[in-house]
Amino acid sequence: MIEFNLLPDIKQQYLKAKRLKKIIIFIVVVISTLSLVLFAFSYWYVYFNQKNNIKNLNNEITSSIRHIKGNPNLNKILTIQNQLNSLPNILSQSPKVSRIFNFMAELTPANATISDLTINLSSNSISINGGADSLNTVNQFVDTLKYAKYNNGSSKNNAPFSSVTLASFSYSSSASSTTPAQFTITFNYDPTLFNNTDNIQLVVPNITTTRSILNQPKILFQSNTKG
Repeated sequence: MIEFNLLPDIKQQYLKAKRLKKIIIFIVVVISTLSLVLFAFSYWYVYFNQKNNIKNLNNEITSSIRHIKGNPNLNKILTIQNQLNSLPNILSQSPKVSRIFNFMAELTPANATISDLTINLSSNSISINGGADSLNTVNQFVDTLKYAKYNNGSSKNNAPFSSVTLASFSYSSSASSTTPAQFTITFNYDPTLFNNTDNIQLVVPNITTTRSILNQPKILFQSNTKG
């Protein structure tokens, strides 16, 4: 069977261009429709859904504020919160009196013990009651306090204590007592010793052997209970 193409080439090109035009128009219509749908959804989401969400959130905030303001203990809660927020600053400024235990271990002679230690932060004074094996040990303790120095990084050889006084002394000849010499020593201290921000290092005079040198082989603080 023999077929003859009776359409000229230009007619074929025209028909192809027409089909391509229809395809392009269809694609453009589909894309435009999708764009309109997407625009409509975006418009609805922004102007209706988001507006409703914002309104609901505002209502929740208003309700929460009303509930908080209605709490009769609101002022107390805010006061406590403010106090809690100020605690770190207060703690950083408060004296670190726990250093006194290390100080006493460095300063107290090995043959002396402490039964009572009182720190008066308002007058910057310390009172020590204790016992020793002899009056000589007590005198060495007093001299150690008098001639001790301390370094705090910015300055050296500062006097940590002043007005060191042997306020009272008694001696018992009881053979059963290991600390027959009872004493009370009072003195003032430099407040810098207990600054939280300072690194304090005591310089103990070479007067007597203390527990820090002997690695604390004996108990420094003794009970002052008397039988």
